[in-house]
Amino acid sequence: MPDYDARLVELYDIDNPDGPDHHYVRTLADEIGAQSILDVGCGTGLLTVSLVRPGRRVVGVDPSTAMLTYAARRAGGDAVTWALGDSQAIAGGPFDLAVMSGNVAQHIPDPAWERTLSDIRSALRDGGALVFESRNPRVRAWTTWAGAEPTTRSTDHGPLREWMEVDEFQPGRVLLTAYNQFADTGELVIEKVTLEFREREQIERQLASAGFEVTHVWGDWSRTPFTDDSPLMVVEARGN
Repeated sequence: MPDYDARLVELYDIDNPDGPDHHYVRTLADEIGAQSILDVGCGTGLLTVSLVRPGRRVVGVDPSTAMLTYAARRAGGDAVTWALGDSQAIAGGPFDLAVMSGNVAQHIPDPAWERTLSDIRSALRDGGALVFESRNPRVRAWTTWAGAEPTTRSTDHGPLREWMEVDEFQPGRVLLTAYNQFADTGELVIEKVTLEFREREQIERQLASAGFEVTHVWGDWSRTPFTDDSPLMVVEARGN
């Protein structure tokens, strides 16, 4: 797949800042005494570098060269081992904790998703923890994304005009087309991504097949119990 535009990667942390999701992961890592952590789909590494502690080994894996280049250059990036690729690039285990943040789980289609879970399970020690989030398909969040008016913001590369198209082309599978136009040059960068909206039962079934036992499904990052109208599923599982 085409890589991300480096100019847009520079904006990723602004659009996805450190917040309750990162706090949740850091707290969980400390609660279980994780001495080795794997961040799958680490992106720009904002969460990844914040997991570094004395005596703790942290590995970040991502298929985007542009993202990993940015991650390795950020403050604290030299304390992390970065690996280019998908779950097949995981090395350096066993790990005490694996994390997929930023809705990474929804960016991985089936059957690659099943393989990803299996690869992560192989990289975790027995009893090791996995945590990730996925949007609740019953809330149908994508219906609120469509039709929004274009916005313009200032960047280091001049004004950037942005808008999005949304298409649910299969039940639970949504195509996002993001348009990014640099006003000074008129250059238009188009990014397409498919998101998988999986039901809780499907996620739990796939985790069990990969050798995990689900321990918690929360409805938010404050550990509120999940209900059918919760916008989010925060899933914690342990390797059998």
